[in-house]
Amino acid sequence: MIRARTESRIAFVELARLDKKNALTGEMYGQLADAISGADRDPQARVVLLRGAPDCFCAGNDVADFLKRPPLVEGSPSARFFVAMQEIRKPIVAAVGGPAVGIGTTMLLHCDLVYVADDARLAMPFTSLGLVPEFASSLIVPQLMGNARAAEKILLGDPFTGADAVEVGIANAVLPANEVVNHARRIAERFNALPPGAVRDTKKLMRRARSQAALETIAVEGKVFAERLQSPEAKEAFSAFFQKRKPDFSKF
Repeated sequence: MIRARTESRIAFVELARLDKKNALTGEMYGQLADAISGADRDPQARVVLLRGAPDCFCAGNDVADFLKRPPLVEGSPSARFFVAMQEIRKPIVAAVGGPAVGIGTTMLLHCDLVYVADDARLAMPFTSLGLVPEFASSLIVPQLMGNARAAEKILLGDPFTGADAVEVGIANAVLPANEVVNHARRIAERFNALPPGAVRDTKKLMRRARSQAALETIAVEGKVFAERLQSPEAKEAFSAFFQKRKPDFSKF
């Protein structure tokens, strides 16, 4: 599900559930949390390279697992992953191709360098599921894009391209799909020639102002998210998903 290894001072963390388009389960969140925290403790690792498959980064949460084990509860695997991504001192480089939906997009907000394929399609369709944003995206996305464009991406859930992600500051560059992973690795390798302590301290300084606000926002989002998950709107949205029909929100 999640493959993790360290090679040439790079901690590789790979989403590897291709039969389900890398949709995340609770178990995978726990594995991600362990891989990120483990890389931070590993004296042989200077940097994390986070990737999915070349044609699919992450299709979001596995809906069936998501409903059985609601995320964002304190101490849950997803909550541990959120904390691990906030606390890691080493840089994270992400390589993204194909769909990056929901958490597939919001986790990129917490990476340091992001490289996307020209076929990447990002989306944060929380409201269409009767839910609200998570992983501090309600804070960070408006900061990056401004309120008007953030409303398109979060309130309306409009999908956007890799080029759009670069323009608004989520990603660093767009590359051909078959070049993204190798390019991200070359970028990750550059940290091997840099003093690791200076890199860690600089990352901490760069994120200092936002870190506490992000943690507070994650907590607030999680409370509202849990409430929304029990709402009639969310129940209609998920029923429609499983029944493969368009949801009807006209009665709300």
